Amino acid sequence: MASTLADINSQIKKHDEQIAQLRKQAEDLRNQERSGVIEELRKKIAEFGLTASDLKLGGRGPAAKRAAGAAAPKAAAKYRGPTGETWSGGRGRKPRWVTEALAAGKSLSDYEIK
Repeated sequence: MASTLADINSQIKKHDEQIAQLRKQAEDLRNQERSGVIEELRKKIAEFGLTASDLKLGGRGPAAKRAAGAAAPKAAAKYRGPTGETWSGGRGRKPRWVTEALAAGKSLSDYEIK
């Protein structure tokens, strides 16, 4: 069966429309299910008298462990780079200026803030 490019493009368009319709149906079903889950959770929260802190819902990620609005403590700088940038040392990845200096044979002690 020989098909033309126009026939194939027409079929692709038809399938794309079907995919869009199916995605919309899936989204609608998910929203309906989500509403049911939310209602069920609200009933359980009320039934057991739970609070946001009981559920650890004060925020997201590691910052949530700190008090709301509190800034993360910043480590003191131990090293100063050749153009004034600073680094506290030991936390995470070394800055580029540190790795380049070490590769050039320099020592971290050359950059210590005294």
